[in-house]
Amino acid sequence: MKKNKMLITCSLSVVALSFFIIGLLTSSTFDITSSISALGEEEANTQEIIQQQNTLDFVTLAEKLKPVAVNISTAKVIKRPERGSGHPFGGDERLKEFFGEDFERFFGGQIPQGGQKMRSLGSGFIIEKEGYIITNNHVIEGADEITVKLSDKEEFDAKIIGRDPKTDIALIKIDPDKDLPVAQLGDSDSLKVGEWVMAIGNPFGLDQTVTAGIVSAKWRKLGMGPYEDFIQTDAAINQGNSGGPLFNTRGEVVGVNSAIFSPSGGNIGIGFAVPINLAKNVVDQLKEKGKVVRGWLGVSIQLVTPELAESFGLVDKKGALVGGVTKNSPAEKGGIKNGDIITAFDGKEIDEMNELPLLVAQTPVGKKVDVTIFRDGKTITKKVLLGELEEEKTFAAADSTRTEDLGMDVSDITQSLARRYGISGEKGVVVTYIEGGSPAAAAGLQEGDVIVEVNRTPVEDKKQYLEVLEDAREGDRILFWITRDRNSMFLVLTLDND
Repeated sequence: MKKNKMLITCSLSVVALSFFIIGLLTSSTFDITSSISALGEEEANTQEIIQQQNTLDFVTLAEKLKPVAVNISTAKVIKRPERGSGHPFGGDERLKEFFGEDFERFFGGQIPQGGQKMRSLGSGFIIEKEGYIITNNHVIEGADEITVKLSDKEEFDAKIIGRDPKTDIALIKIDPDKDLPVAQLGDSDSLKVGEWVMAIGNPFGLDQTVTAGIVSAKWRKLGMGPYEDFIQTDAAINQGNSGGPLFNTRGEVVGVNSAIFSPSGGNIGIGFAVPINLAKNVVDQLKEKGKVVRGWLGVSIQLVTPELAESFGLVDKKGALVGGVTKNSPAEKGGIKNGDIITAFDGKEIDEMNELPLLVAQTPVGKKVDVTIFRDGKTITKKVLLGELEEEKTFAAADSTRTEDLGMDVSDITQSLARRYGISGEKGVVVTYIEGGSPAAAAGLQEGDVIVEVNRTPVEDKKQYLEVLEDAREGDRILFWITRDRNSMFLVLTLDND
């Protein structure tokens, strides 16, 4: 009897699991409703049909989409150095240092007369029938020759229309004698975590390689540049996939495969793609102007840490803290001040500091936008007319650590100290010593920093500096506004409370 009950329980579990799988798949982009005629079929048959249908969908997608993906090979000539400029064995010492162990493998210890061609491989995809192709900037940067091979093995020389190192996107063009198949560009903003995706590319020179996986995460920041917004996927991406398309199951390009995370250089299931919505804006400008023009606000920003949020009276640690405002910039003209926390830009909320530069960059020059800020405990909105980009600067805010004392010395700015630290025209006090492991060091203060404000109170000399600090007690957080290398930022220092 126990055995029968166990069999019944297992059968019910299988049926329940089948219903779950059917419900999950029918709600996805795969259409399997026509393949399963009745829920009363045996579980084994149902599983087989589901497996066959999934395979067929990927087969159909691969057959349809492979013609829009291309292989890109580049060549760069490394010239032989002039006589007398190399080391005794005939090669150039700087090249030997750059290539390391590969110097012997590539050049046999010396560069041939006439130079050596260095070749690399990448991928791309066709976006217009006349031969316009999207790829990564790092695939074609510095190349003397660019060759594009189509899915039918036909090859063409390509020219660079424009490239944008900041987003790692490039636009190249070939001149075919026929109309080419074109990739359909999708909407990466609507992409969901867990959604199936497929990559086509040229990993390790193996052309027209198809891999599939899911979207693992969105909005990834890798620290590679100011305008990052990567899609993370576990679809196998390797060296040579760079610049290739990432498709959703509707056959739309949702990303440009750009990077992998790997200790060994091979795929470990962590790949990254530039969202196609970001690439669209870049490519449109590259085609029209050959370069990218970005909006400019004119502020330096930093992360809103819990300590900074508390110091400014902000309940949520969201937004971007304005560490400095460029003189005569759109921000200054619009009434934005240092110490403001930007919580929304042009109607879009700013949850993290890194979101602001990307939003500003994608906004057309000359557009008047609403900038929502938090200032003195109030939320207000400023109208700002955007200019053309002068680089947005970001600073990482350091965490404060409690130790025994403040741990730094300051001095009035004398002529000798101004020369020593490269200070010109600033008011305040200059930091002349930082004790290792002290609260000042932990807060990120450095020798040569000029302290301009303490707890939002301006300090013009050491006397005022000491007066402001006079009431500071153990456990207090002290908010410094400093200038460093002609940039400005806020730092929070925590006094010891042991």
